[in-house]
Amino acid sequence: MTDQITAEQFHKSEGVDDWRVLFEGACAHFRTRSFATGVALVDAIGHLADAADHHPDVDLRYGSVTVRLVSHDVQGLSERDVALARQISAAAFQLDAPADPTAVQTVQIAIDALVSADVMPFWRVVLGYDEMGDEDLIDPRSRGPSIWFQEMDAPRPQRNRIHIDVSVPHDQAEARIAGAIAAGGHLVSDEHAPEWWTLADAEGNEVDVATWMGRD
Repeated sequence: MTDQITAEQFHKSEGVDDWRVLFEGACAHFRTRSFATGVALVDAIGHLADAADHHPDVDLRYGSVTVRLVSHDVQGLSERDVALARQISAAAFQLDAPADPTAVQTVQIAIDALVSADVMPFWRVVLGYDEMGDEDLIDPRSRGPSIWFQEMDAPRPQRNRIHIDVSVPHDQAEARIAGAIAAGGHLVSDEHAPEWWTLADAEGNEVDVATWMGRD
């Protein structure tokens, strides 16, 4: 039986400095500088993943490779993710592909609903998504943002019913928030920081900037 570990335990592990925990797992972004180097890194990850029988999501682009690790059997992180993260970082180092922690994030759309069961089926069908539990829809192809349905006790007048959640590395949150405020936004609330800060644009449209901290 695989034992789940917390985000804090993951980050305190040796050899995972390249990685940052987001909503659904640990993520690293490697600057490969060429497509050929990216293919070589993906090939190395494939061999490591097969040997460990633990398979991450890998996104290959020109000049970069992004990797997400999660143990689906525990719906979170485990020591298997720590071990494979170390091996992937070592392979990237051998290929001179440095990690860029500022380039990782996860975007989620949150919809306020009085009765989630009444609106989730519509969004599931129109987007071609799958249900995950009672509150979430996910892209089965792992390309689009997940959607979280926030059940409300009563309507909230003068408030948008859709907002964006952005999960960023815990050590990048303050810079992201400062940049958003400098770009014309404002802080709505930091009551729940460092778990999340709520910001809004000049017209009041909201976004939560979230980290793993406070969620363990």
